[in-house]
Amino acid sequence: MKIVIIYATTEGQTRKIVRFVADYLAESAHVVELVPAAEAADLDLSRFEKAILAGSIHVGRFQSELADFAHDNASALNAMPTLFLAVSLSAAGDDPADWKGLADCVDRFAEKTGWTPGRVEHVAGAFRFTQYDFFRSWAMRWIAAQKGESVDPHQDREYTDWQKLRTTLGDWVVG
Repeated sequence: MKIVIIYATTEGQTRKIVRFVADYLAESAHVVELVPAAEAADLDLSRFEKAILAGSIHVGRFQSELADFAHDNASALNAMPTLFLAVSLSAAGDDPADWKGLADCVDRFAEKTGWTPGRVEHVAGAFRFTQYDFFRSWAMRWIAAQKGESVDPHQDREYTDWQKLRTTLGDWVVG
């Protein structure tokens, strides 16, 4: 099966996630093309049987280049099996208000772009302190403290559940 993965990343965790996804799918004998959303303007989706879009949520929004791609290709995406990997730190927790916020972000994205994902999977992201400037580092430490998390601002901390993601992919690709 030919599967395209279009993604946008801010600090790099989404890129790490889609590389994992691409490797998993390739090891399962699928042909995979991994494309940054910023480079996907001329991509012909008719060459693929399925599509995965992945992006991270920052301040309630996904990256604009991912939204632009989804908007410009909504008809083609809506006509094929799709999976949307929504990466966020909130997906690491179990706060109902956070999960409602995540669902609202995806709903706004779908409304804005005209693409309705066939399946949405929320994937826990990471604190990428090595990528943050002083102000972002301070803000992320504050967010962690509000959730009762202690973090070391000199070390990255990953929350992605790789086994859960592997299971999700296995279920989606055969569905």
